[in-house]
Amino acid sequence: MQPSLFIARRYLFSQKSHNAINVVSGVSAAAVAVVTAAMLCVMSVLNGFEEVIESMFSRFDADIRIEAAEGKSFDCGTEAFDRVRDLPGVAVFSETIEETALAEYADKQIPAILKGVDDRFEELTEIDSILVDGSYCVYDGAFERAVMGQGLANQLGIGAHFIKGMHLYAPKRDSKVNLLHPEQSFEQGTCFMSGIFAVNQSQYDDAMMLVSIDLTRRLFHYSESEVTAVECKVQDGRCKEVQKEIQAILGDSYKVMDRYEQQADFFRIVHIEKLLTTLLLVFILLIASFNLLGSLTMLIIDKKANIQTLRHLGADERLIHRIFLYEGWMISLTGAVAGILSGIAICWSQERFGWLRMGNGTEYIISSYPVHLEAWDVVIVFAIVAIIGFASAAIPAYQSTKERQE
Repeated sequence: MQPSLFIARRYLFSQKSHNAINVVSGVSAAAVAVVTAAMLCVMSVLNGFEEVIESMFSRFDADIRIEAAEGKSFDCGTEAFDRVRDLPGVAVFSETIEETALAEYADKQIPAILKGVDDRFEELTEIDSILVDGSYCVYDGAFERAVMGQGLANQLGIGAHFIKGMHLYAPKRDSKVNLLHPEQSFEQGTCFMSGIFAVNQSQYDDAMMLVSIDLTRRLFHYSESEVTAVECKVQDGRCKEVQKEIQAILGDSYKVMDRYEQQADFFRIVHIEKLLTTLLLVFILLIASFNLLGSLTMLIIDKKANIQTLRHLGADERLIHRIFLYEGWMISLTGAVAGILSGIAICWSQERFGWLRMGNGTEYIISSYPVHLEAWDVVIVFAIVAIIGFASAAIPAYQSTKERQE
């Protein structure tokens, strides 16, 4: 063991002439531990929320979504799309059309996003798992059916078992508005409710309605092979691989997006929130590090006689500098290790027992705060604490040799 490290360890655990130095050193380590544990817990909770929201999207969003890079609609009946359809990694190939229409029920009229889906949409998503009323059906062989978001159904005042039809009005996209007879500028359709879903995301629940793709093609005058998106389900674990294959086949004229890219804005906000929260806790850690500065400064004053003795024995300034530098590091790392172990224990207990509840446990879609501890977060937190601890210890350690030089 190096002499400087040996002496620093002795200083850390030995009794000082002033008990206040021991107290300040303990407070320094405790402050670092508390902030370290807080950083780990907060990052894990944000990971948990991200995982919960991702699971909600995954029940409705496809593994891969293909859209035109320019324009809205495109022809999916080409040879390139036939090759995509036949890829070994593509388990489900589904055509969809999304357009805005006016939904009318009784005396209420509300704009809604019609999502026309084909017969394979039920295989593409976990739509059955998010139904809160009724069943999934967009065409029963005789009548057009609709499955809509819970918020939209509440606004229209309609239920899954209502027998009265709902009217849909869509502007004719291939003709001009007739000012004398405006009603002739709209295509009309009727459908009956079959089910209500809840993704717990307003962009779906408050605005979207699932209908058959044949109905949307008729309302908006789309051709048999014209769509606004193609959605695919891929074999487990092959999403990135299949995404690259599809992009290579279709080229830059199309956007091939996975689930994260489909909800890029949401995940970007979550990552920014995580970054800002981490920076705030780093700032608190910097403030807590002033305790470490005070502790080392008091220790240097207390050990002045020992420092002079070491110099008389031939110790150079580098040795003395390293003694107090290692002392600061050990205080900081002691707090870091204690904080990480405490944070892991808190996260594990919350994940296992859910002791920290959200409201009374029934007001939200989850009863307790979600937690997802990632190894990479542990590494990042430890690195941040180690760097700040190094910087905090370097200042008083440098002062211990500067006084001699002056």
